[in-house]
Amino acid sequence: MPEIRERATAYKVSIGNILNGNPVLENDRIQHLDFNGKQILRVNIVANVIEKYEGEGEKKHISFVLDDASGQIKVRTFGENVDKFKSVEQGQTLVVIGLLRYYNGEIYVLPDIMKVVEPRYLLVRKLELDNNKPTEVSKEAAKEIKDKILEMIKGAEDQGGLETDQLILELKADPNHINQEIQKLIEGGQIYEPRPGKLRFLG
Repeated sequence: MPEIRERATAYKVSIGNILNGNPVLENDRIQHLDFNGKQILRVNIVANVIEKYEGEGEKKHISFVLDDASGQIKVRTFGENVDKFKSVEQGQTLVVIGLLRYYNGEIYVLPDIMKVVEPRYLLVRKLELDNNKPTEVSKEAAKEIKDKILEMIKGAEDQGGLETDQLILELKADPNHINQEIQKLIEGGQIYEPRPGKLRFLG
């Protein structure tokens, strides 16, 4: 049987985190980015598109410049994937999940997912990254948050699940604590994550 490789974790980071990290290279190919004690290869960023460029010819490619107020980075895609992201336009806010790549002295992102979201999601991500230390709350408060999370995810089953960022926006609680409770619910088998950032009810 062919070896099944586990997909790398997509770390939620700011563009500034990526630019301030230490890229570990081998033969001009990035192996990972050392940042804050983590070895990062896949990232999950929220940012605005400030430039778009399409290249035609033999090797079709498309590139975007993203800005999240902490820095700017390019997202590039090639070949068949160009059509997949062609509808993305300058001025839109995106969630981008993809692999870090290195070319000509510059780190860029090769996207797996690029999803248009409301601009307020920039604030959600900033709150998540600003509150990235473990929080302690009372058992009663933790249970209240957990019950609300379950109720919202159950209520969204008809729509195919609920986005984590939407939970954070609507609950107006500490994003880090919400993420902690989500993780506990996943580990407890009550909910699952069919794709990064999407939550569904298991029971």
